[in-house]
Amino acid sequence: MKKFDELADEQSIKKTVEGLKKRNVNPIVVNSGKEAHDKVVEIIPKGESVMNGSSRTLEQIGFIEHLKSGDHGWDNQHETVITEKDPSKQAELRKQALLSDYYLGSVHAVTEEGAYIVASNTGSQLPHIAYSSANVILVVGTQKIVSNLDEAVKRLEEYVVPLEEVNMQQKYGVSTNISKLLIVKNEHPMTGRKITMILVKEKLGF
Repeated sequence: MKKFDELADEQSIKKTVEGLKKRNVNPIVVNSGKEAHDKVVEIIPKGESVMNGSSRTLEQIGFIEHLKSGDHGWDNQHETVITEKDPSKQAELRKQALLSDYYLGSVHAVTEEGAYIVASNTGSQLPHIAYSSANVILVVGTQKIVSNLDEAVKRLEEYVVPLEEVNMQQKYGVSTNISKLLIVKNEHPMTGRKITMILVKEKLGF
């Protein structure tokens, strides 16, 4: 079994790509974070509404900086939400953003069988991934590939959470917690949604 911070080999990536296809997820494999960033920009048409979750991966590939720059022609709903300082109004804007045309984030682990997991403390990003956003783009470093769901949860609990705890303490002075856990085993074609997972041959995120 590979270590949780070790990039997957070509055979493992190939299995994961095939697994994702069987579960109605569109896999794209790229070599670097820059390629991932460029692919995201290529996918999202101008004029579309875009929401994103808190993501170290999106920061690392330069997407967050690009989104903040305004040089893209999208409706940046994340900016709309965080600009509002009134808690009740911000909560309402966050609910409205659930219907964004595009949602971007990452996962904590993806299996060679094509299933993936996303954990959250508040759960705010999970509706986008589970159902509400018409298009979901998940950018994933291939060190997050594991053999099965048991290993996915183990990776989350034993590897990701300790690193995220340090990150949250340094950034905000608060602890992290797995309050809610989403396990995605398949995207039903009836939803009409498009789920894209960009697998990056580079260590990104935790």
